[in-house]
Amino acid sequence: MSGVEIPVRVTEIEQATPTIRRFRLARTDGGTLPPFAAGCHVVVLMPADGRTIRNAYSLIDRAEDGSSYRIGVLRTEDSRGGSRFMHENVIVGSELRITMPVNLFPLFLPGRRHLLVAGGIGITPIYAMAEELRRTGADYQIHYAVRGEAHGAFIAELRARHGDRLRLYRNDCQEILAMSDILPDQPIGTHLYVCGPAGMIEAVLEEGRAAGWPEENLHSERFQAPPAGDPFSVRLARAGITCEVRGDQSLLEALEAAGVDAPFLCRGGACGQCEVGVCEADGELIHNDHYLTPAERASGRKIMLCVSRLAGRELVLDL
Repeated sequence: MSGVEIPVRVTEIEQATPTIRRFRLARTDGGTLPPFAAGCHVVVLMPADGRTIRNAYSLIDRAEDGSSYRIGVLRTEDSRGGSRFMHENVIVGSELRITMPVNLFPLFLPGRRHLLVAGGIGITPIYAMAEELRRTGADYQIHYAVRGEAHGAFIAELRARHGDRLRLYRNDCQEILAMSDILPDQPIGTHLYVCGPAGMIEAVLEEGRAAGWPEENLHSERFQAPPAGDPFSVRLARAGITCEVRGDQSLLEALEAAGVDAPFLCRGGACGQCEVGVCEADGELIHNDHYLTPAERASGRKIMLCVSRLAGRELVLDL
């Protein structure tokens, strides 16, 4: 569910790279923000164009006195409004709302060693993980792939705080992040964590599986924005509510706009919290999640509200 929302004010904005901004968020009442473990994210609620955009962003860190969080936001060309709003409309002093932190990408602290792999903006949760592992004296390595030095959001900080535990791979120097060179000879009990572009995540996980790593030692996180599509109608069979889903809306956003307290956690098709049964579909279900199995998708009986939609006229849900 949407749960507790915390009013926050933007107290600092930093242009980390040409396309990434870091925002510091503090409670508007001056109170402390909840502690969180590495891997947590919050959903930021943004009032834009007569609607509320809700995007999930990984938490970078929390101020030592608990007064603020930091998040990083990548400006994307195909933005549905969220990243564009954060980059163009949010200034120091802007007021927003965030949800309580949720962790769908936790560290397995008993692991013997931790391989942290990031690409681009995927460094945000990895940064928090590296900090937690450094504080606890754990054995870890950071592998960070970037287009170039200017496009690495945390390179200077990572070098200063983690030294030779950081390995940087720059595309402009033809440096390739080759998991085939990293995975061999790791001690039994090593855990791998990866966050970044979808293609990179899949490639890293497949390398791990091919090397014989158990699935429980491979961890990933991705927040996929729901793609646009044609509008359609959705009807809630039990609630008796019907509403329209615009082309630039997700199912979840349309239901929220209609006053439905629909379930969610990640809003990126990964956690399974917003899974709903399908009663009828006058058209084709377009699945964009990373949660349902191929068999579940083929059955046509389930859909993830946050990223999937209908190519057709009407969808009837078991809600």
